[in-house]
Amino acid sequence: MVRVKRGVMTKKRHKNLLQKVKWFRLLNSRQFSRAKTAWMKAWLNSYIWRKTKKRDFRKLWNSRINIASRENGTTYSRFINDLYKKSVKLNRKVLSNLAISNPKVFSKIVEFVK
Repeated sequence: MVRVKRGVMTKKRHKNLLQKVKWFRLLNSRQFSRAKTAWMKAWLNSYIWRKTKKRDFRKLWNSRINIASRENGTTYSRFINDLYKKSVKLNRKVLSNLAISNPKVFSKIVEFVK
């Protein structure tokens, strides 16, 4: 029976991972076992921050809409409720951009839904 030597594939796998972590600090870029754990932690953190970024942007949009709607004589919650009642299909990102770039258009939207 022929024996299987697995050094080639192991070296290839190690080399691929070390190429991916080349810019990491200290032994995390040179030692395979440290590099592997650092790589897994980095991927986990990037996943977490992608989710957090979405939450942060939504909070920012809500606060911008709240400020702009209060300048037009209503609150955020009433404004969003009136949007749903009138079935206006503008999302918070668009409303936030309108509140910043075109306050006149935003005030017309507020007047329409009141």
